[in-house]
Amino acid sequence: MKKSFTLLTFLLCSFISWAQIPAGYYSTATGTGLTLKTQLKKIIDDVNDGLASEHLHADQGYPALWTLFTHSAFRDNYYENDGSLLDMYSENPSGIDPYNYTLTSQQCGNYTGESDCYNREHLIPQSYFDNYAVDPMKNDPFFVVPSDGKVNNDRNNFPFGKVGTATYISQNGSKRGNGINSGYAQGYSATVFEPLDEFKGDIARAFFYFATRYEDSMDNFFSTSNASTCQAKNMFDGSIGRVFTNPFIDILVKWHTDDPVSAKETAINNDVYYNHQTNRNPYIDHPEYVGVIWNSFLSNNSFKLENTVSIYPNPVSNNEVFISTLSELKSIVLYNINGQIIQEINNPSKINEAYKVSNLPKGFYLIQLASENESITRKIMVD
Repeated sequence: MKKSFTLLTFLLCSFISWAQIPAGYYSTATGTGLTLKTQLKKIIDDVNDGLASEHLHADQGYPALWTLFTHSAFRDNYYENDGSLLDMYSENPSGIDPYNYTLTSQQCGNYTGESDCYNREHLIPQSYFDNYAVDPMKNDPFFVVPSDGKVNNDRNNFPFGKVGTATYISQNGSKRGNGINSGYAQGYSATVFEPLDEFKGDIARAFFYFATRYEDSMDNFFSTSNASTCQAKNMFDGSIGRVFTNPFIDILVKWHTDDPVSAKETAINNDVYYNHQTNRNPYIDHPEYVGVIWNSFLSNNSFKLENTVSIYPNPVSNNEVFISTLSELKSIVLYNINGQIIQEINNPSKINEAYKVSNLPKGFYLIQLASENESITRKIMVD
């Protein structure tokens, strides 16, 4: 079960997470929209773009994933704390796991049912890109994850989405069935696979990473993938820009927002960077980048303020922060950690499709945003 934190603990954990990002790693990520996505791509890809702080993606090959999955970051140090493999298809976040993987001898292998073995699941199915090329996509642990072999097979290569009526349910409650075709998932009724709520954000951020890291190949993946066998192709639009079709942009943004970055994701991000392939998932380091890039493409009018707001950059530089949201804000209030109001703006105006708060002193703050009928609070740090 996810832990509850006090405000102080929350801010301290955030500081620790930010502190592990290499200095200057995102210094060239200054744009908005699709410009920002391309800037991030140049930071995390394997092409030397001559950036001031550039750590090229160093592909380690497919077999190296087995060793990576033995690292502490991929083990259960968050729920039962038993060091077993943290598999999103066998983990029960609120109770006893139906089974665990503890030994490397349990790697697949053949299987006849759940708990027989674990393998390397491509969250973006390999059939989507392997007619174009296989390396380094086949080997990238930011979207190739350890999972139960049987459930991975039952997921097949269907899109991730919101299930209406389930035709299959795994032992931990992951399910497959028809797309619900309503709410934030309006527009798709074919078969989808839905993981537990606990891991939906993890999966969404893996897709956003894939769309960014391999941006300049997305049109080639789409044109060469086998549409008749790769059902997940329905999630993609064939562009190198927005990348995803509706309603899947809506679904991924919703999952990203509802399931914030976890300690597990932060640990994996650092482990992959420092000990494996020397690049990072920007959407784990800076969750607000998702909204900055994809909010303008959302189609579902049922999104609330909390699902569309992005605050960037965060940590704040140059003593000013920008706020992007589809909602009209009535007020912006900045509090310090003692609850004192530092700055209050009523009826703010947008400049270039974003609200701006300036003259921010260094420190940790909470920023409260209010629209006509609702309000949300987010944390920011000013360098």
